[in-house]
Amino acid sequence: MGLRGVISERQRRFGEELRRLREATGMSGPEIGELMGMKGPAVSHTEAGRLSLNIERLHVWLDVCDMTDPDYRAGMATMCQSSGRGWWSDYRPHVVPRALDLAEFEAAANSFSNYQTHLIPGLLQTKAYSEVIHEYAEKKVEFRRRRQQVIAGENAVPLHAVIHEAALHMMYGGPAVMRDQLNHLIEMAHLPHVTVQILPFDCTVYASTDTAFMLMHGPHSRLDTVVLEDPHGSTFLGDPEGVAAFRRKFDRIKGIALPPLDTNVPGPSPAFRDSWGMIQHVRYKLLGR
Repeated sequence: MGLRGVISERQRRFGEELRRLREATGMSGPEIGELMGMKGPAVSHTEAGRLSLNIERLHVWLDVCDMTDPDYRAGMATMCQSSGRGWWSDYRPHVVPRALDLAEFEAAANSFSNYQTHLIPGLLQTKAYSEVIHEYAEKKVEFRRRRQQVIAGENAVPLHAVIHEAALHMMYGGPAVMRDQLNHLIEMAHLPHVTVQILPFDCTVYASTDTAFMLMHGPHSRLDTVVLEDPHGSTFLGDPEGVAAFRRKFDRIKGIALPPLDTNVPGPSPAFRDSWGMIQHVRYKLLGR
């Protein structure tokens, strides 16, 4: 089988996991290759994501590395056997490769932890808001709407989003678009699997809240992935220490954010400052604009 010319983030991550497992045993590439019936270069290419690994050899690799955790093994088997094709494949001519990688990771995630600084999270955006963000590029907007299906329907994946108050005040698209966006945010937050908190301007605790990121939880914590957003595009992180740092960061941010809406209460309590009191306050200010 030839080497891949283009490597997806899933393929890259799968190879990195294999390498981490091997290195934890102290074995070299040629040493594990001998046990696997693979030549040294083949091991190197597999760990770099350039070469696939069949499911039988994956189980041998896991056995050799003494990895017995059933959730981790199942997650690795899924990554190994995935074709990489899905609904996102139809959008390959219209969006950047990292967007396709993101959709593939989202489709395999068990839950999401998302922190946003100046934008409403993509999975919670209205069509009109997305149109402004994507400069009315029809296919890009359609792609984002398709991504949102991951938190809809019977198999909806849980989402916990913390949004900086700055995002509520950005008038992208004008007051009418933002009013509808805030209404949608409230509606989505009443769903049992969606939690939304607001980090207010007057928060007195610093928690390194300048970078937007999403933590996608896999079937095992070792398979969690962080996606960092910056002006140059998305960056995927899968190393255990880096992921653990962002997991702690999200826990800290949600701990200092305003409490989420109690879904057992029909509206925000006037006697209790919560995230929905904040959203309603901004929404009411927009009514006269």
